[in-house]
Amino acid sequence: MSVYVDTIVVYPNAWGPFKKGSCHLVADTLDELHAFAEKLGMRRAWFQDTKHMPHYDLTPKRREEALRLGAVSISTMELARRRRAARLAQGSTG
Repeated sequence: MSVYVDTIVVYPNAWGPFKKGSCHLVADTLDELHAFAEKLGMRRAWFQDTKHMPHYDLTPKRREEALRLGAVSISTMELARRRRAARLAQGSTG
């Protein structure tokens, strides 16, 4: 299973649990992503089904737990590179 978390970013307009920053939880497949999110106690309703990067947003505390459970830490730039490569690969198969 390949599940990733990127770098924590603090946004000035963040509210609630995200005031201390947030990151993205992503995976190579949606099945892996949802299964891992469930292990973290995430609700399926929190899933962000965006066209370019399906993900869950994590607080710093949940990011730490994700790493403890085996998620791989990657930079935000590396995450963007991987998502772009995946989109290009999908486009070439259609």
